[in-house]
Amino acid sequence: MNVLVVGGNGFIGSHLCPELVDRGHDVTVLARNPDEGDLPAAVETYAGDVTDYDSIEGAFEGMDAVVYLVALSPLYKPDGGDEMHDRVHRGGTEHCIEAAQAHGVERFVQLSALSADSAGPTHYLRAKGRAEEAVRASELDWVIFQPSVVFGEGGEFVSFTKRLKKLFAPGLPVYPLPGGGKTIRFQPVWVGDFAPMIADAVTDDAHVGETYEVGGPTVLTLREITNLVYESEGSSVSIVGLPMAMAKVGLTVLGSVGFSMGPDQYRSLQLDNVTDDNDVAAFGVEESDLTTFRAYLGIAG
Repeated sequence: MNVLVVGGNGFIGSHLCPELVDRGHDVTVLARNPDEGDLPAAVETYAGDVTDYDSIEGAFEGMDAVVYLVALSPLYKPDGGDEMHDRVHRGGTEHCIEAAQAHGVERFVQLSALSADSAGPTHYLRAKGRAEEAVRASELDWVIFQPSVVFGEGGEFVSFTKRLKKLFAPGLPVYPLPGGGKTIRFQPVWVGDFAPMIADAVTDDAHVGETYEVGGPTVLTLREITNLVYESEGSSVSIVGLPMAMAKVGLTVLGSVGFSMGPDQYRSLQLDNVTDDNDVAAFGVEESDLTTFRAYLGIAG
């Protein structure tokens, strides 16, 4: 198959594209700077911006399937303000749907997020929800993935835990986490387990019209994740509770002066990021077979 991976030179795409190539597909990456990233030599590239329809439309000619991976991080306030979430997630998705339908593409695989909802509590989740609505309303054979946080080589999840310390306690021997790091739970899934599921959805008709929640084998609080990250480096950290009201004030003030966090990130720190029903079995995978965050970090037990 001819597969167009939109945003394919990013974190997940850099793992998905080799998987697709290994399965015998002809892969093209569409991105603003497609030559940036670690991609197999067999992958073709096409430069375009999903917020500009005319710049991307030609990339869809001759394609059998499209995978939409373009995403702004929910962990940081995007350049250009929170409205960029709507421009990129909803607007970019709608442009790609339009181009796919114009060129007779059949399959459209969308990377969304857990709790995506057009009426959700953050700009990120609302934009992701609107994008899902556009996908479901299209004429395409669609598949939607709603993963928890995805971790692995090239990802930002591990570094994010350290960035929080620099934000809340630079140079101090303690690590104040909002709510003591107990207010939010994650179900992190390894990109090496997740990418093959996306590749399956590209070709297997059994997945058409389905929305899949995907998470890893363990649920961890931010506190537990932080402790594991430092343990993996042979050190430890003393975590203390930062009142949520104080965290809200801090993030709001920092966001107003151009720091990469703001009110949306505060709201995100109060939202669980776990599946209601982990759908990995739809891809012939058992939860117990998935890589744990602890194992990825090289910690025994």
